[in-house]
Amino acid sequence: MTSTPPPGRPPTTAGSPSGRLDPEIAARLKRSPDGLLPAIAQQYDTGEVLMLGWMDDEALHRTLTTGRCTYWSRSRREYWVKGDTSGHFQWVRSVALDCDADTVLVRVDQVGAACHTGARTCFDTDVLLEDAVAAGQGHAGSGVPPSDQ
Repeated sequence: MTSTPPPGRPPTTAGSPSGRLDPEIAARLKRSPDGLLPAIAQQYDTGEVLMLGWMDDEALHRTLTTGRCTYWSRSRREYWVKGDTSGHFQWVRSVALDCDADTVLVRVDQVGAACHTGARTCFDTDVLLEDAVAAGQGHAGSGVPPSDQ
């Protein structure tokens, strides 16, 4: 008997919650209740933050082994490989876990737009604060909160 995953939860592969991901890596991951990790895509040579996607163990495994970013779509409930439909590929250069092992940083060579809207990044259009240092709201690296300067 096959069980259906809860709404929003990706299916498991080969009957294992970690799919084919290296068990040593899988054991370190701290996933959300629905089995996902946020995955930040960053342009490898400029540091530009491109987008945020979601990965489960299978998507991370595919990303690590294919050299292309694979994400889990929470709305469509399926895997998607960046660029398969848009032609805007993300070629993986490196993959790292943050210090808590609850977020993945994928450094990529982005071809074309990263955002589904067609923008270079998903963070171009709704800037809430820009250049706080120039506005007198603190100094980068000073360790002094803006109100104490």
